[in-house]
Amino acid sequence: MVELISRSVLFGNPERTSPQISPNGSELAWIAPRDGVLNLWVAPIGGDSGVDWAAARPITEDKDRGIRAFRWAWDSKHVLYVQDVGGDENWRLYDIDLESLERRDLTPFKGIHATIIGASKRRPSEVLVGINADNPQLHDVYRLNLDSGELVKEIENPGYAGWLADEDLVVRCAMEPLPDGSFNVLVRDSGADEFRLLLSVPPEDATSTDVVSFSGDGRSLLMISTAGSNTGRLARVDLATGESTDLAEDPDADVTDVLLHPDTLDPQIVMILKDRMTYVVLDPTAADDLKAVRALHPGDPSFSGRNEADTTWLIAFNVDAGSVTYFMYDRATKTGKLLFSARPALDGYELAAMEPFSFRARDGLLIHGYATFPPGADRTGLPAVVDVHGGPQVRDVWGYNPEAQWLANRGYLCVQVNYRGSTGYGKAFIAAGDREWGGKMHDDLVDAVDYIVSQGWADRSKVAIYGGSYGGYAALVGAAFTPDVFCCAVDIVGPSNLKTLLETIPPYWAPMIAQLHRRVGNPETDADFLWSRSPLSRARDIRIPLLIAQGANDPRVKQAESEQIVAALNEAGIDHEYMLFPDEGHGFAKPENRIKFYTAAERFLAKYLGGRYEE
Repeated sequence: MVELISRSVLFGNPERTSPQISPNGSELAWIAPRDGVLNLWVAPIGGDSGVDWAAARPITEDKDRGIRAFRWAWDSKHVLYVQDVGGDENWRLYDIDLESLERRDLTPFKGIHATIIGASKRRPSEVLVGINADNPQLHDVYRLNLDSGELVKEIENPGYAGWLADEDLVVRCAMEPLPDGSFNVLVRDSGADEFRLLLSVPPEDATSTDVVSFSGDGRSLLMISTAGSNTGRLARVDLATGESTDLAEDPDADVTDVLLHPDTLDPQIVMILKDRMTYVVLDPTAADDLKAVRALHPGDPSFSGRNEADTTWLIAFNVDAGSVTYFMYDRATKTGKLLFSARPALDGYELAAMEPFSFRARDGLLIHGYATFPPGADRTGLPAVVDVHGGPQVRDVWGYNPEAQWLANRGYLCVQVNYRGSTGYGKAFIAAGDREWGGKMHDDLVDAVDYIVSQGWADRSKVAIYGGSYGGYAALVGAAFTPDVFCCAVDIVGPSNLKTLLETIPPYWAPMIAQLHRRVGNPETDADFLWSRSPLSRARDIRIPLLIAQGANDPRVKQAESEQIVAALNEAGIDHEYMLFPDEGHGFAKPENRIKFYTAAERFLAKYLGGRYEE
């Protein structure tokens, strides 16, 4: 039997993560704990190891929720990051001056949601910021001067769902949502011109269409689009003529990401995610780089940054049975230097492989997923946990997953299913999930249970359903709609009533509400239908134990979503546990809260599935 991995190793803070190189190539910044809270650190680049780790220093001193995302400003003098309060997702933008370590609140408004719209090497001291201060549903465009801190509103939003700026930091593209769930892509030739229609994206293509970037010369747009095809392909659209030229596509999977040349913004390497990531080279000058990068490490590489001179790349390698590992790659010598592993404490443990599998659902649709087996154990008759991803318009991917490793290490088969409605497999697969919350989307999960039992992998009497957000909803549906399939359920921030969920969305989701109505249902016209697909409507049918966990400040799935199902369970005398975290939102950011939840979940699963438990 393999050694038990401590929950603190799996779910505590990483040792270091998310390195970013400064545009001038002189310093490396990353996220690491300071007194147990994630903060920003920097160190000079140089020396035999690539980074002078001895000179590393923290540049922030957050003592609460920690910093989880940041970026360098193009002036290489400021580091930008966002933070909310208690998980409320009212993100404000801050910066740190590298010389003085002065911290500034760059968006000093109450209750706002700020997002970076654009930054460019051509205008290194400026940043375009979207802020919904005047209308909580819409982000106006502000221009921020990093030298003075001056913030000036530049464009008042007339109803657009998104903006895109060119390399001169001129907003020249806007996404205009329409009542039927479609949207228009609007463009203009300069900041003085009016927006005009470039193309219309019908409702069936809206979820799988993304405007990536302007070209370096500003004359075309790069887009990932399913117009005229099932899967998302990379295309270039001429702004003058509207003519579209396909650049990369795959018949079975969507284009996931693209690496752009830092000056021309021409696509160099295209990423297409199948069971694992695949790579298509469009720029011949990058072919040898990709070959050299792939020789550094057996994992799937992602390109996480580079300096302005484009001589140094940062590469993150993702593997299933190990931590994410970061390298610094030198383009001149085609060599790389190991920076660090995010969780080196995992190196001493035997981890489990994540294995792709597929099966046919009851209506014939091909469903993909991943199975993670307990290492060193017999692969028959295992207790199993169906770990359902959130979204639902996202997907499970191959690579290091702490929950999969945790469950496998405790003796469970972890099953992750990319049920219909998940992204990555084309627009028809997404559309197959329309209005199927609690319907065919849930049937796919039940069919997955039938599949793993038919293969002899799982004990039918010991299958749990577990998940967060939509996955939490699926866990509640499993308990209420199909209690004979699952022996227990774990719901993390899952909605219990689809009508109240849709009526209480964050205000800045309002521009895209038609897409939500298309995918889930409209509370005004489909009230009875939504109630029939709500676990709360059948709470009295629940016969299996439930663990429910909720963040009090969750802006997406409000506390009431858990409170109302808990009240129904109490009234009916149904066995359950309820955990409310007063300082969390849609998920658990603080390591002490994560450990508290996973301790309870581990004890709960051990009680009903019989797996191992760390005392």
